[in-house]
Amino acid sequence: MTQKRVVTATINGEEQALLCQPRQTLLEVLRDVLGMTGTKEGCSNGNCGACTVLLNGRPVDSCLVLAVECDAADIETIEGVADGNHLAPLQEAFLENAALQCGICTPGFIMSAKALLAQKPDPSEEDIRFSLAGNLCRCTGYDKIVRAVQDAAARQRAAAE
Repeated sequence: MTQKRVVTATINGEEQALLCQPRQTLLEVLRDVLGMTGTKEGCSNGNCGACTVLLNGRPVDSCLVLAVECDAADIETIEGVADGNHLAPLQEAFLENAALQCGICTPGFIMSAKALLAQKPDPSEEDIRFSLAGNLCRCTGYDKIVRAVQDAAARQRAAAE
């Protein structure tokens, strides 16, 4: 039997000490230990992007990251995007542009788009499509998702003025 390890990470701005097995993925710990079920389990092999979170500001598939690798890391999940009961402009843009249907892929798309907009406040359509290439959706056409990211980028630029 493998001994559990204590991992300390900042998750959505709050420092957490986690007791986890060395084999547990970050996805398992987020969902099963912390109850953060907003991060979705899709394929469990890094192909769909449903479990995307930001690890030190970069989008990663949490199903491919071991929780023990996250010691001293800064992790942001979909639960950390909204400000209390107020959706972030990116989340509002997804709703208003009908960029979601079943919702399994939506958190991953939002986290990937958030990382893109942090680096490129005015991304081209090509930039958006490239950044979201690791996220798969089986319900919507990708055009609505791209439009939602473009809308969110415009909202964020307008708010910064």
